[in-house]
Amino acid sequence: MSDTLSMYQATVPVGQRALRNLRQLLAKGEAHAQAQGYDAGVLLQTRLYPNMFPLLRQVQIATDGAKNAAARLAGVEALRFEDDETTFAQLYDRLDRAIEYLGTFTPEQFVGSEARPISVPRRDKEPLSFDGRTYLLSFVTPNLYFHVATAYAILRHAGVPLGKAAYLGGS
Repeated sequence: MSDTLSMYQATVPVGQRALRNLRQLLAKGEAHAQAQGYDAGVLLQTRLYPNMFPLLRQVQIATDGAKNAAARLAGVEALRFEDDETTFAQLYDRLDRAIEYLGTFTPEQFVGSEARPISVPRRDKEPLSFDGRTYLLSFVTPNLYFHVATAYAILRHAGVPLGKAAYLGGS
């Protein structure tokens, strides 16, 4: 086994773990709402602050970030999701599809990706340009963790009994 961390190892398993953990957080949120006797769907529109995205959008962005990163680094077209989810069940399906999609990538697809030019489109602005290493370490990873942590914070703020272990993928 090599002591070198590959771009594949820093992308695919990391993304899968973050999305699995996010799925567990959502399930705890849905179960909490049901136990408290309110419509769990209310949580999906909950925000930390009025100008921040709601929980539902945090999940969409996290899944897009993980799957698009793998595709860009592997030099392939990313699987497209429609962003039309409105229920927990649909978000679980989205997370499952993203995790499964990440599992289709091979380490060989990432060979040389640290130097691959990456362009990230933005609405009404010029695209962001990176080399693969900078894209992964300075853009993808912080964004992925930001959106998963924000989803955690929204659920916590709504009274869902979560601790750091839940965020990290424990109980």
